[in-house]
Amino acid sequence: MAEQALTDRHCRPCEGGVEPYTREQAQTALAQLSGEWRLIEDGKAIRRDFSFRNFFRTMSFVNALAHVANTEDHHPDLNVGFNYCHVRFSTHAVGGLSENDFICAAKIDRLAQD
Repeated sequence: MAEQALTDRHCRPCEGGVEPYTREQAQTALAQLSGEWRLIEDGKAIRRDFSFRNFFRTMSFVNALAHVANTEDHHPDLNVGFNYCHVRFSTHAVGGLSENDFICAAKIDRLAQD
């Protein structure tokens, strides 16, 4: 049976008590995302930088991203300016990366395509 695509999955509540992804697990999961995501902080987070033509497009993207994050109940750290948005995912409850980070990143990739 084929594995379900990240964009078809939903985040699960995470209150800790599970191990964060190893660097190898993170690299494997990262391969399922657009090539623009990268591991940062010694493999404890992922980041993608987006750029836009103007403030309106930036904020439209941020609002759509916020909707995905609230729907999934898994929220990134954002750095937003006039024509850019830097997105960082990490699961604070486990002190590193979890499946939730990659599910949300995949959904953000899909937003960026639209």
